Amino acid sequence: MDLLEDEPAPGSNAHEFTVSELSGAVKRSIEDQFGRVRVRAEVGRVSRPSSGHLYFDLKDDRAVLAAVTWKGQAARLIQRPEEGMEVIASGRLTTFPGQSKYQMIVDQIEPAGAGALMAMLERRRKALAAEGLFDEARKRPLPFLPRVIAVVTSPSGAVIRDILHRLRDRFPSRVLIWPVAVQGEGCAPQVAAAIRGLNALTPGGAIPRPDLIIVARGGGSLEDLWGFNEEIVVRAAADSAIPLISAVGHETDTTLIDFASDRRAPTPTAAAEMAVPVRADLAARLAETGARMLRANAQGIQRPRQRLRDLARAMGRPAALTEGPRQRLDLQGARLEPALRLWLQSRRNRLALRPMPSATLRQFTQAKRHGLDRIAARLDQARLRRLERPRDRLTQLQERLDASLRRVTATTRRAITQQDARLTDLSHRLDAALKRGQRQRHDALIRLDRIRQTLGYKETLKRGFAVVHGPDGLITSAAAAARAPQFQIEFADARIEARPAADKPRRRTPPPEQKTLL
Repeated sequence: MDLLEDEPAPGSNAHEFTVSELSGAVKRSIEDQFGRVRVRAEVGRVSRPSSGHLYFDLKDDRAVLAAVTWKGQAARLIQRPEEGMEVIASGRLTTFPGQSKYQMIVDQIEPAGAGALMAMLERRRKALAAEGLFDEARKRPLPFLPRVIAVVTSPSGAVIRDILHRLRDRFPSRVLIWPVAVQGEGCAPQVAAAIRGLNALTPGGAIPRPDLIIVARGGGSLEDLWGFNEEIVVRAAADSAIPLISAVGHETDTTLIDFASDRRAPTPTAAAEMAVPVRADLAARLAETGARMLRANAQGIQRPRQRLRDLARAMGRPAALTEGPRQRLDLQGARLEPALRLWLQSRRNRLALRPMPSATLRQFTQAKRHGLDRIAARLDQARLRRLERPRDRLTQLQERLDASLRRVTATTRRAITQQDARLTDLSHRLDAALKRGQRQRHDALIRLDRIRQTLGYKETLKRGFAVVHGPDGLITSAAAAARAPQFQIEFADARIEARPAADKPRRRTPPPEQKTLL
């Protein structure tokens, strides 16, 4: 046995913790010290595994804080975290014993001011533009006269009333209203679902497929309009097969749906003006087009007719073609007779000096006669050919004129048929609108008549009351009834004549006997 025992090591009598006990103590200490915190930081690495949880980092220039948002809370976040975004995260601090680190359970995220919102909006705009969602080639032209217009907006705001009022003033059309929230958490999914739902409608179904979609909302702050900057809304607008007009906010407000839509309107009222033309202007244009068509038709007939007249004057009169030859024939004919006599006389003299045998004379005469016949035949053929050329020319001109007239008439007939079909369609639609208006006014008149009957005094009489009519009007007091010589009492079913009773001295009724209690 040693005289001096060894001293115990420092801390050898301290309590020995297990790893789990120490981790639990640290966890309780951190959660008790930091129950609920708000952290302003920049979002770092963001991870979205298939489990649905969100893992990301909150950092500044000197430190990094791990953060996690569980699946149920992630679905309710107003703003999803994106890398590089400056946010204010709210939640509680805790530890993760599996890796010996502390982390923040985040249940609410909001952008750290308008500057951060604008920066995030610009990054999102560039990313979506890089995918080609804002290209002009994707945009579709608006229909000239849509039969059905769908409006995606809040049904209780002033926006839908302004749109309906403007459509009613310009060109009444059928309107489908898809009610949605226009701000808050449910705005973006509801607007995207509305656009996709309208595109999913089948033509000819119970609910008509719209020809045009208007997404509308009144003015507001950047936070109020943020739902229309969400990626889900932008993609739904870009994928819409139906032409879409965005009318979100005032003229100075700009959202991402404006870039993806086919047309942007500065206000909801302007969107209604873009959707339909003015009916009065269409009627005036239709009348002007009809007048121009009639003038063009008349000119199409008049011009070929005038052309034919000009060609006829250029050709001259048919008689003028034969006047010169006829005159030359007359002159030659007048000279022919003396020449024939001289020739005949010379021949007769020569025959007298040297007689010709009769056979030779007959042969000579017959040969000359045959020669004259051939010349006459050739003359007739030449005359016919001379006349056939102008006749063929006139025939060709007539055929060309007839063909031109047929083409003009066919074109005019087709134009008239098309305009007539459009007029018939517009007339049917106008008749239907007038019938609907008459039915609405008739129903309103019936309702007013029912209200009149309900509030009238006849209903009061049926409940047991009566009206007293005097010679000078209604009697409303007993004194007036006593002064009236006669009067009528009106009940619910009829009136009866009545007279006031004659004045008689009233017998005073003695008071009841008083009994004395003994």
